[in-house]
Amino acid sequence: MIHCEFTNAQRAEVLTAALPYIKRYNNKIVVVKYGGNAMINEQLKQQVMEDIVLLWLIGVKIVLVHGGGPEISDLMKVLGKKPEFVDGLRVTDKETMDIVQMVLAGKVNKTLVNLLEMKGGKAMGISGMDGRLIESKPKDERLGYVGDITKVHIRPVMDLLEKGYIPVVSTIGCDRQGNAYNINGDTAAAYIAGALNAERLIMMTDVAGILRDKDDPTTLIPNVTISEAEKLFEEGVINGGMIPKVNCCIEAIHKGVKNVVIMDGRVPHSILMEILTDEGAGTMVMGEENA
Repeated sequence: MIHCEFTNAQRAEVLTAALPYIKRYNNKIVVVKYGGNAMINEQLKQQVMEDIVLLWLIGVKIVLVHGGGPEISDLMKVLGKKPEFVDGLRVTDKETMDIVQMVLAGKVNKTLVNLLEMKGGKAMGISGMDGRLIESKPKDERLGYVGDITKVHIRPVMDLLEKGYIPVVSTIGCDRQGNAYNINGDTAAAYIAGALNAERLIMMTDVAGILRDKDDPTTLIPNVTISEAEKLFEEGVINGGMIPKVNCCIEAIHKGVKNVVIMDGRVPHSILMEILTDEGAGTMVMGEENA
């Protein structure tokens, strides 16, 4: 194995190449939706946290929105409950909702906050119930306590950003009667990014982005407008689990986000590649005016 060392000149070149991007994103809001395999793999989790802290240190206002589906399923099994899904959404009875709250607002949220702090960041964890951040209503009686977002009260996130924190948001909603709801992480990220008028929403997932041929990573579509995405829906190129993800991207753009990137969270330092290089990573979804 050849051991390749950067010279100081090469290091300097890498840093200066990133300068225009550092200037572009300084003081801008970037929302990162984090979950899936990038969250389960410990080494990747460390790298994602490092990337977020690095961006925060150069002046990007990062908001981290996280899920935690596999951890919820794991605890359910330990407690003798079998996870059930309808149309890809977890059936959430009262007992399951208690588990969701424990895992997302408790274990996962605080673990991420602690990691960001250990990497040199300043983070604060909140759930969608704090400050009524994510107001919700029942989505479908078959699903129990799975919620649709009715309103986002973004002030708690803005307050944390203004005080210099990285807000870490777990996707639990609530209604005016005090019921808690399990909220789809991609949807929550889209609504939060929209309410913040974010410069960019990054959706970390388990695939490279939108592929013309789902079995061939070389068929990645690097950029797509909303109208082009609609054609890809009709052609069946966007299918399966990618349909709700792309719909969330379109929703975010309609709500005021400049552009949204779907990227493979399993690729080390993919966030830095997306924000600080020409090539970027994954598929960028954008409105016609930004094409």
